Amino acid sequence: MSPSLASRPYRPLLACVLAGLAAGSLDLLYVFVFHGLRGVSPVRILQYIASGLQGSAAFEGGAASAALGAAAHYFILIVAAGLYLAASRRLHWLVRSAAAAGVAYGIAIWLVMNFVVVPLSAVKVGSPALLSQITNLLMHLFVIGPVLALVLRRVAWRSPSI
Repeated sequence: MSPSLASRPYRPLLACVLAGLAAGSLDLLYVFVFHGLRGVSPVRILQYIASGLQGSAAFEGGAASAALGAAAHYFILIVAAGLYLAASRRLHWLVRSAAAAGVAYGIAIWLVMNFVVVPLSAVKVGSPALLSQITNLLMHLFVIGPVLALVLRRVAWRSPSI
């Protein structure tokens, strides 16, 4: 069902949670593999995410800080899904052209995270390696944004054509 045929999305909260979980899980899988090959453990990665809230204390917080990092990661993507869904109620092309719109949304998410969220957080940011920057951008472009958009189209708008 297209948005023009429905006055509002179907199961919006469920759709946002599912989209955020799908995109967040794929993102964490990428990060765990990419940085795991360089000797960084998943717990340390999740603590790094938590350091955005806790600062350097996150690295001493053990599993609790890692859990906070995971929760923060998924929360950000569920909110991103909610923003996309809200916009799709007025901009119907976000549903009709979900894959392409998802690529554009992936760019937007990457820009906001790298130039707004991370700089305003308590995380100690060094200069990431070029390969890390490139693969992170590609993940946002071709995985995170499109997954959010396509899952939302399928679940929120009940559109089977993915």
